[in-house]
Amino acid sequence: MKQAAKKIIQESIDVKSLILKDEKFLDQIEACANMMLSALNAGNKILIFGNGGSAADSQHFAAELVSRFQKERRALAAIALSTDTSILSAIGNDYSFDKIFERQIEAVGRQGDVAFAISTSGRAKNVLLAVKAARSAGMKTIGLTGGKDGELAGCVDLAFRVPSQVTARVQEAHILIIHALCQLVEENL
Repeated sequence: MKQAAKKIIQESIDVKSLILKDEKFLDQIEACANMMLSALNAGNKILIFGNGGSAADSQHFAAELVSRFQKERRALAAIALSTDTSILSAIGNDYSFDKIFERQIEAVGRQGDVAFAISTSGRAKNVLLAVKAARSAGMKTIGLTGGKDGELAGCVDLAFRVPSQVTARVQEAHILIIHALCQLVEENL
């Protein structure tokens, strides 16, 4: 088991090393932080969404922005669209699960806001429909994804495609990117 644990840790380090060596990826982190800062400084909000582990990451991300990450500062407008079970179950029941984020974007998303989509595979239909709704509303769109397939990277303004097809490694890199963005936003408010 010790060797298996070592292999898992090394795989995670390897994926993060690929990101660190990719100048384009680092440029995207900077561009994303600037996009978020522009929206927040203009009084707009960040709407974050994803399914399963990505829903948990959305909630974590929103919590770091609204509360604080590492230092005292004003609360930032961020909402995880995966948190209201009444809304999720009503939309799922009245329409379909595919519409759970799209309807929320229609309800609370405004031009100037940022839609932050998280889908490990890049194929989650409800995430893709929400991105389409966000673009129609004049929102900026950001996507966190992984692997080589999936539509998400091709339909957002700024895409992070983690260089791995292993869900766990992609999710580990996603949380690293989220933490980097939180810190950059906090330091540059």
